[in-house]
Amino acid sequence: MALLSVLLLTAVMTVLAVAMLDDIRFGLRRTGNAHAIAQAQRYALGSEALARQRLGELQRGGVDAAQWNGKPLLFPIIEDGQSLGLVRARLGDGSTCFNLNSVVTGAPEQWQRRELGVSQYVALLQALGFAAAQAQALADTLADWIDSDAQRAPLGAEDSTYAALQPGYRTSGALLAEPSELRAIRGYDGAAYARLRPYVCALPSAELSPVNVNALDIDQAPVLSMLSLGRLTPAEARRVIAARPDGGWVDATVFWAQPALRDAELPREVYDQVQLRSRWFTLQTEVDYAGAQAVLSALLRAEGDRARLIVRRWTPDE
Repeated sequence: MALLSVLLLTAVMTVLAVAMLDDIRFGLRRTGNAHAIAQAQRYALGSEALARQRLGELQRGGVDAAQWNGKPLLFPIIEDGQSLGLVRARLGDGSTCFNLNSVVTGAPEQWQRRELGVSQYVALLQALGFAAAQAQALADTLADWIDSDAQRAPLGAEDSTYAALQPGYRTSGALLAEPSELRAIRGYDGAAYARLRPYVCALPSAELSPVNVNALDIDQAPVLSMLSLGRLTPAEARRVIAARPDGGWVDATVFWAQPALRDAELPREVYDQVQLRSRWFTLQTEVDYAGAQAVLSALLRAEGDRARLIVRRWTPDE
């Protein structure tokens, strides 16, 4: 009996010791992972600080930062002579898209439908191949989602429409924080969202879309069609972009003096939307460090000779 008791006690102690060692091993692994993730996030923040510094230098030097648009920047991570990972950063122009929040005007809790912004959005949607009725419906539902009133547009949707769903919810009544919010709005199914996403953004204001015409690519011709309220077809917009001088247009009047745009009768506000230098920038950073990953997306605004952080998210920009 004594021998059996000793053997039983030994077995119990062995099991407890193994369990304790497992807890210690997993604890060390969790600590190591947490440290690696925190360090990866620090490198991501470093890329953000570097981008802000570089944008400020370009602004002070009078150089248009649009020349960096979309170019990947790679930074190897080396510690104590060992390569531990890589930082991939991409700085993009944030003013070559339609500002979804421009379909309204006013102030928080007092947002009202802006017809010019809605018309530009309809023009963009039609340039992307949406039928006229569907384009108007998508524009109406977006304006109803953001505006502060409960009055439904002819093809729009207000609280009663969404409350009838399972589960039910209400309209936002506030500016979109990011384009992915479109997926909660009636009519924006996966196919529509995928077609639309490369051409839209959600700036943190309801200003009419500022468009840097010197940063537009051929593929972004629908944005130029939007700016002209559909006066330019996508094919004509591509020809305008292709004919851009090597150094870009030096004056907005020269841009509007082109034969394709000269006779377009547009509201005065549209002419003010044309920008020749970028003010908004997007930063996408991916960090791989010691087996850990960090993803940062940020919106930056150039102000004078410096760049200011407007929005930062630890998620990809969808």
